[in-house]
Amino acid sequence: MNKTVLITGASSGIGLNFSHKFAGSGHDVILVARSEEKLLALSQEITNKYEVKAHVFISDLSKSQATKKLYDEIKAQGIRVDILINNAGFGLFGEFEETELSKELDMIQVNITALTELSKYIGKDMVSRKSGRILNVASTAAFQPGPLMAVYYATKGYVLSFSEALANEWGGPRGESDRSVPRCHQNRFQ
Repeated sequence: MNKTVLITGASSGIGLNFSHKFAGSGHDVILVARSEEKLLALSQEITNKYEVKAHVFISDLSKSQATKKLYDEIKAQGIRVDILINNAGFGLFGEFEETELSKELDMIQVNITALTELSKYIGKDMVSRKSGRILNVASTAAFQPGPLMAVYYATKGYVLSFSEALANEWGGPRGESDRSVPRCHQNRFQ
């Protein structure tokens, strides 16, 4: 039985590359993004090319309750998530006083809240069965302030700090703990 990888933001960019990389190495994938057309095409391509299962879940993670609904739908289908890749995210460029607050709040929802919620829901499952991996995609933006992209840089700083804390709690790349629980990584492909 193949391990299953959940990838948010799977329809383009790094998420698309993760989808192919994991499917190519024999993992079933759960593809999550807003674009139904792109995800269905990707699912078909992955299924044909790699002969693995490619589950599609259309979800706009900028919406409140989207992550809980996604988690509940995955559980209802009896799919076990062995690896979670929190990749979905976006940025916004401009003078802080001129950018739209609604877009910045959506960014916080996707880049921070959805990532935290999925890590909580799926991480608890992983801890209870004592296996799993979580990869949270941050950015070099996490290491410095970002004028003209202040909220984006701040969200990526959160992702880095949060991921390092979980890596410490659950054991990770900087040293193994005695607990046999999920490994949490940031900016690292395993």
